[in-house]
Amino acid sequence: MRDPWLGRPRVPLPMVVLVAAASLAAGLWLGTGQEFGRRSTTGRFWAEPPPTSARSEVPIPGRPESFAALVKHLSGAVVNINTSRRMRLPKDHPDIQGPGLDRRDPKDFFDRFFGERERDFNQRSLGSGVIINPDGFIVTNHHVVEGTDAIQVRLSTGKQYRAEIIGTDPKTDLALIRVRAGAPLPVVPLGDSDALEVGDWVVAIGNPFGLDHSVTAGIVSGKGRVLGAGPYDDYIQTDAAINPGSSGGPLFNLRGEVVGINTAVIPQSRIGFAIPSNLAKGILLQLRARGRVTRGWLGVVVQQVSPEAAESFGLKEPQGALVAEVAPDSPAARAGIRRGDVIVRFGGTPVVEVRDLPRLVAERPVGAEAEAAILRDGKPMTVHIRVGELREERLARAPSQEPDFGSMRGK
Repeated sequence: MRDPWLGRPRVPLPMVVLVAAASLAAGLWLGTGQEFGRRSTTGRFWAEPPPTSARSEVPIPGRPESFAALVKHLSGAVVNINTSRRMRLPKDHPDIQGPGLDRRDPKDFFDRFFGERERDFNQRSLGSGVIINPDGFIVTNHHVVEGTDAIQVRLSTGKQYRAEIIGTDPKTDLALIRVRAGAPLPVVPLGDSDALEVGDWVVAIGNPFGLDHSVTAGIVSGKGRVLGAGPYDDYIQTDAAINPGSSGGPLFNLRGEVVGINTAVIPQSRIGFAIPSNLAKGILLQLRARGRVTRGWLGVVVQQVSPEAAESFGLKEPQGALVAEVAPDSPAARAGIRRGDVIVRFGGTPVVEVRDLPRLVAERPVGAEAEAAILRDGKPMTVHIRVGELREERLARAPSQEPDFGSMRGK
């Protein structure tokens, strides 16, 4: 699918939890040499980095002496997000006096005399976000705004605006919200997360524990991390400290480009995770266009190719996605895919690991035809599949290869 603005087609660790942007305890566009609030001349939805030739590359042989100049340029596009929702709890609920809950006084004499069985509360949560379009479009996490009744956005200038939800995608934990400020807002560009290398410096800005625009720095500790949160796991791992309230905040490279959206952390550690910007781009276009994400579907359950299976299939390495199940009357079934086939390429892209296939299929426009290279009984074949639309009840994922640590999303 091509977007008229974009001009071209365009997520096993124990105890991993979402950054508590919804924790009860708390809570720009920088093209080099560009000014805040300046509109993109490319016609794209978000600000793009300038051409490589226009960037002021500064060799950094070791630890940068200071990130101060970079932070000054970026902070204007980072926002604090304060959400609230009405909830009803029994009066003896353990959270009745917990942080983030505003207790309402009894409404009448009978409540005071006999005691209420249930009471209403305002649950308040904090999160972060980043402005990607001068018209007030802001990227944050789905879990930051999920189920909220009101969203308040505070800029670095102290100005506050009521925000509306444009769309959310629980599967990648992304959300697009909007404020109407009446004037162009400062923005930052979305960079190329694929260009990140392990060891690169990154900077995170957010609102941990309600401390506005806190800055942390670290390196990219890993890429392509799978946390078991869903079939599209592809997280950037960083040791730049990400704390409760930082959910939805940006992860920057040293050129001032957003390369990730901070979303998860291992408790009591310095290990955090961010959604890659390249994954976010396609999601954001769909959220802006229709408020939800439509994904391609094949109708297969796949698993990793074992070394023994790879040898029997004539593969040099255990690569590809082994088909374990094919849904009846699915796109895969109609294309002739069978159980035991190994999908080694889809739409021209190699399937190296089993988790590659769900992402490649999901990114394919519904109704589009894709060529798949498969191995059947050790012999190469090519099939053409017309991609269907993914629905919740359909088979569209790889079986988990890791222990089930429960839901990793939600408040």
